[in-house]
Amino acid sequence: MSLDSSNPVPAGNFGDWLTRMRASLLGDIGTDVPCGTCVGCCVSSYHIPIRPADARARSAIPAEYLVAAPGQPSGHLMMGYLEDGTCPMLKAGKCSVYEHRPQTCRDYDCRIFAAAGIDAGGPEKHVINKRIHEWCFSYPSDTDERAHEAVLAAAAFIRENKSSFPGGRAPTAPTGIAVLAIKVYRLFLDPHVRSRPATETALAIIHASGEFDASPATGSTQPL
Repeated sequence: MSLDSSNPVPAGNFGDWLTRMRASLLGDIGTDVPCGTCVGCCVSSYHIPIRPADARARSAIPAEYLVAAPGQPSGHLMMGYLEDGTCPMLKAGKCSVYEHRPQTCRDYDCRIFAAAGIDAGGPEKHVINKRIHEWCFSYPSDTDERAHEAVLAAAAFIRENKSSFPGGRAPTAPTGIAVLAIKVYRLFLDPHVRSRPATETALAIIHASGEFDASPATGSTQPL
């Protein structure tokens, strides 16, 4: 499945990708994105968190590109982007600190937006949005296809029912929507969930997300 199949780029087996992505969200493993020559995430006006554990990245990035991270504890920094939205570490179309890149860059996988059926953002994300529309997952089994349908349904519910969440506390940014949909997609494997009151489903999403965050990292590798 892709948002635009005119120029499809293989995204891999959806079930395998979903299992790995859930493990990555728990900090169990990183991602392995078949980027090819695409540098969409490097030219899309992203602020990159530099955590204390990113010591090698911090030493490799010139100090003028690092600022304090608002709302974060001491020791957390943020790397900005150039006027054209490009990461300052992108040189001649390649990451100049790739071997020492921060964990945020290691974890980033734009296939999460394709899985959720949404773009990564507005016009400033046009390069990465193009790749998102090109990703094309494969489905070796009905289980894989049903899992993707559930992720799409979860993302759609979160986008369309913000007011049904307590205090309206539902993510509105694309990354937050996609991440939450990945965490709670199993709720939407039940076809009856869509006939329940939206407030009931919203509470179930909050509960499922909390359970996911509290689970051991290895728990995310359970079968779909």
